[in-house]
Amino acid sequence: MSPGVGPDRYVLFGHPVSHSWSPFIHGLFARQFDHLIDYKLRDVPPAEFRRAMLDFFMEGGAGANVTLPHKPAAAEVVNELSARAERAQAVNTIIRRSATVLVGDNTDGVGLVTDLMRNQRIAITGMRLLILGAGGAVRGVLAPLLEQEPRQICIANRTPERALRLQQEFADLGEVSASGFAAVDDRPWDLVINATAASLAGEVPALPPRVVGTGTFCYDMAYGRGDTVFMRWATARGATRACKGWGMLVEQAAESYLLWRGVRPETRPVLDALERL
Repeated sequence: MSPGVGPDRYVLFGHPVSHSWSPFIHGLFARQFDHLIDYKLRDVPPAEFRRAMLDFFMEGGAGANVTLPHKPAAAEVVNELSARAERAQAVNTIIRRSATVLVGDNTDGVGLVTDLMRNQRIAITGMRLLILGAGGAVRGVLAPLLEQEPRQICIANRTPERALRLQQEFADLGEVSASGFAAVDDRPWDLVINATAASLAGEVPALPPRVVGTGTFCYDMAYGRGDTVFMRWATARGATRACKGWGMLVEQAAESYLLWRGVRPETRPVLDALERL
């Protein structure tokens, strides 16, 4: 930021986006470094995203986050993609490298892996992972999860064909299988990650009865005040632990902040603040 110019401007594009905690999170990050930033939410329909995003940067915007449903579109608008964004074909962070160059990155996967390994103390290596859903959220986290060398990842989806497409695309990185919900291997998995929107609608995918056991850790990418439906479902079936996606949200945001500002905030104080809400 230059003297007299005002705070650096950042934005989150989504549709809808009013539920987002990103301004709160990035505001707490900025306080750690005495940075002066202005972080706003922009609800933009898909047909208007490209124009809105380019206008924001033409008007001096410093950086942007992108959430549903715009992540694939963002990958097509930027000038360059990081290796992980290219693999995911989805962008959640846009960095302004110069007046004419916008770089797209994806911090979702590293955010999830950091939360699982650092905050939740989960050792992914050698685990059997079951991922529920085959949308953009899964596409963004598959490569970082596979880098940790789990024994197996099964992608289960209501429409098996979508899961199969992801399996074929990422099979070169590790042991990946695909199925419908009902066809999931009916024995306890080490880690079950819910990446569907069903929990937000008060539902849980119809899975075989024994996919969750006493040694299963269950993780819901959804978040909000209180336990999610998926967390309550997992606990009722004897899961060793169940948590929601606050940690992924905060850790991916910290990675975005690092890309924009060159420093990575401490995430524990922010997680503690969210838990007190």
